[in-house]
Amino acid sequence: MKTLLCLLLFFEVRGQRSAACPHLCSCVGGQVDCSSKSLTTSSLPTLFPADTTELHLHNNLLTSLPNGLLDTLTSLHSASFHGNPWVCDCGVLYLQSWLLRQPAGSTSHQGVKCSSPPSLRGRLVVYLTEEEVLESCRYWYCDLALASQVCLFVFVLVQATLLVTVIVFLKRFERLSKEGRRTREESSTAGEDMRENVTPLMASSI
Repeated sequence: MKTLLCLLLFFEVRGQRSAACPHLCSCVGGQVDCSSKSLTTSSLPTLFPADTTELHLHNNLLTSLPNGLLDTLTSLHSASFHGNPWVCDCGVLYLQSWLLRQPAGSTSHQGVKCSSPPSLRGRLVVYLTEEEVLESCRYWYCDLALASQVCLFVFVLVQATLLVTVIVFLKRFERLSKEGRRTREESSTAGEDMRENVTPLMASSI
């Protein structure tokens, strides 16, 4: 009985440890390896083991890091981010601020380069100035504003087209209604004239 309880406890602890390791990643001690897994920013694990000391995220498809992702990893002293297509707009500010908090000789800085926008391609993220990042943010907001204006114009155009269509339909319906009433009135008048002409003929024949 005691042996059975020990086995159950062992598998429970093992299950808890494996559950703490993110999907697609491998965990050995404090090392969490999520490299070369084709991870994107949206598919990146949102939680890592609290005792993580080394985190490998290199050679993936990451364009930015979610804000606060690494803040709870108080034991983390090394991370690798190279080999990712980082987009150096407002979304890179969290990664840059985390890198700047690391020691000057930290290997975490190595190879973390911008993939876009074209004006910053190949630049090391840690050395970007605030003005350069904000400039790329402004371009992004301008593109978003332009897209919003285009969508609004298309929406207004569609609404105007529908309104014109409804007005044309109502006018046509009104014209058809008038023609229908006139036809009925003419038919009624013709019927009355016919009855008036038939009555004298019947009377004279009698």
